[in-house]
Order: sequence, then C-alpha cells, then structure tokens
Amino acid sequence: MAARIHSTAVVEDGAELGADVEIGAFAFVGAGVRLGARTRLHHHASVEGNTHLGEACEIFPYANIGGKTQDLKYKGGNPGVRIGARNVFREYFTVHAATNDGDFTTVGDDNTFLAYGHIAHDCVVGSHVVASNGMMLAGHVTVEDHVVIGGYGGVHQFCRIGAHAMLSATAKLVQDLPPFFIADGTPAVVRAFNKVGLERRGYAPEQLERVKQIYRVLYRDGLNRTQALDKLRAHANAETAEFKLMLEFAGKSERGIAPGAS
Repeated sequence: MAARIHSTAVVEDGAELGADVEIGAFAFVGAGVRLGARTRLHHHASVEGNTHLGEACEIFPYANIGGKTQDLKYKGGNPGVRIGARNVFREYFTVHAATNDGDFTTVGDDNTFLAYGHIAHDCVVGSHVVASNGMMLAGHVTVEDHVVIGGYGGVHQFCRIGAHAMLSATAKLVQDLPPFFIADGTPAVVRAFNKVGLERRGYAPEQLERVKQIYRVLYRDGLNRTQALDKLRAHANAETAEFKLMLEFAGKSERGIAPGAS
C-alpha cells in the first residue's frame, strides 16, 4: 500500500517512503530521509537530515530523529543517522547526527527508548536495548546488545556498556561498564551481576555460574585490574563464551573498567 500522509504533515521532496508508512498530523520528514516500510510517525514527530530508518519503526509525538550534532567541532558536510528495524522512540526523544562528513550515529534493531532521552553524535547502539525516561548518552558512546538503562541514567563521552549489562536509574557512568554487570551510583560502580536479566534471556545455570566467577575475580578477590584480567585469561573457563566476551571487552577499554562497590 502507498504511504498514508496527513494533510498537515510536511514531507520534503527527495524523502523516500517505504510501503505502508504512516505520517501523522504536523509531522515533518526532511529531504534526505529514508523511512522503511510500515514505519509510523505520530503527530508532531520529525525526522530530518541524512537519516535512514528501517522497517516498522515508531516515532512518537515531538521526538526528533536526525538533528544536527551539538558537537562544536562540526565543520559541515553530510554526516547522518542510520537506524535499524522495529525501534520505538517515545515522546521528545532525540537522536543527533554524527559530527564528521560521512560518519553516522547508528542504532540497531528492536530497541525501546522512552520519553525525553537523548542519543548524541557518533554513538553506536546495538539491538534489544531498553532505555527508560530521561536516559542520556553523550557523544561517541557505545551500547552493546541487551542493555537496560534506568531512568535518567547518564553516560560520559566515549564510555562503553557491555552486552547484558544494566545501568541503574540516575546513575552517572564515567568508565566502561563490562558485560553482565549492574552499575549504580554517582559516579557509577559495579554492585552485582545481572542474574535476573540473564535468566530472562535464557542463560542456563552453568552459564550463570561462569558469570558469577568472572564477577568474583574482577570485584571480590582483592586483585588490581591487571591481576584480575590475567587470572581470567588463565582460568579453566577462559575459552567459554562468557569469559571471551569479558576479556574482549576489557581489551578494548580506553576509559578503564568501572570499579566495584567498596
């Protein structure tokens, strides 16, 4: 079916609309935008700039996707935003374009972003992420798959959040949060491993036990970070998926791993 466009909506020449796209009253679609099939813009939603959305995304009122970066280093060109399929952006959510010409802020598939949150320039967000109201990602943040971010959780520039991790409500993350763990506080510290979240995703008891072993080595054995990582590499379970994921994440850390609670 053809796109359904309300008579008060503005769709600029050059925008590409997939089949069954729905654009509500007073919504705006810019000239460089591509909307995938079955994507819906509610009233007063806007998508602009060099922005592509996959199929079946839903943009709620007053959200703005693809706005110009707030980075003062922006020098022009045509950076943009690339978003996958089946993403939900609730009211007043914002996603900004990358800073440098040809670069993109990217978002994967099947994410839910609640109201008033923000994804800044050059962020890389994976899939199956749930972010509560007021979540804020500064520039160049990486969020891996199956992450949960609580209301008003904030992430410092260039920080990374590993797969299956959780950042609690109102927490301020200033270092990397490793996979599987829960961080809380200002600044955020690791307080536990995400047992409930992993169980919900089908982790077997033996997998949970391996994650628990990782947590103990990193945060309960009294080792410094170098000693702890060496112990994980020498561990009998070092070749398992859980250990490999943790070691790979730590190996790429530039801001350092978030500390544990004292």
